[in-house]
Amino acid sequence: MDLRLDRFLCELNIGTRSQVKAFIRQGIVAVGGVPAKDPNQRIDELSDRVTFRGKPLEYRRYVYYMMNKPEGVVSATRDNVSRTVVSLLGKDAREDIFPVGRLDKDVTGFLLLTNDGDLAHRLLAPRRHVDKTYLAVLAHSLGQPEIRRLEAGVDIGEERPTLPARVELLTEDDGRKEDKAVRDNKILLTLHEGKFHQVKRMLQAVGNEVVGLQRVAFGGLRLDPKLGPGEYRELTEEELAILRESCTEV
Repeated sequence: MDLRLDRFLCELNIGTRSQVKAFIRQGIVAVGGVPAKDPNQRIDELSDRVTFRGKPLEYRRYVYYMMNKPEGVVSATRDNVSRTVVSLLGKDAREDIFPVGRLDKDVTGFLLLTNDGDLAHRLLAPRRHVDKTYLAVLAHSLGQPEIRRLEAGVDIGEERPTLPARVELLTEDDGRKEDKAVRDNKILLTLHEGKFHQVKRMLQAVGNEVVGLQRVAFGGLRLDPKLGPGEYRELTEEELAILRESCTEV
């Protein structure tokens, strides 16, 4: 695979397109030890030795970040009004990075950001049924009849009911399951699909309301508890393998 030199530099966050073109004109970008002159020069990003101000640049084709999305930030690459999750990457931002799926502006928690389009497509494909787990704070507690309806699938106004979900009841003090209607108003809800506003619509369908929502797990990975709102880290090789396995068709 080859890449245009200016795009290569932009993807490594060396600067904007106009800035990297200026750097090339200044002679501070070299390919194979020879100062580059043409921003359109084609390079092999994996084998050509590219330096910027004498320092070698290392290119990685794909990157994978786990982010704890904060409230008030939109799951997009660009927005004219609000901050985006990609903007939170700071120096690690690249032109080709995007969020895998979306969390509503008021929803927090696990969001995957990558530039691996093939993996993103597989994770989001409806037929893959990749698990997504949410911690939902409800307007009032759920009873067993409502739980059974959620676990069987409910009508949210679309052609078909939702796929069966998994509901875990939480108590305020120790997080253990209860056999009867909980006095607490928190649940863990695991979905195997990703419809628009699905968690909120499912709870509305059983006469409840979501007042707080956090995604705590995605594709077999749990949100790292060390990540504060807006913080992120790269996935480990082991985590990436788990993520890939979660979207492998049987």
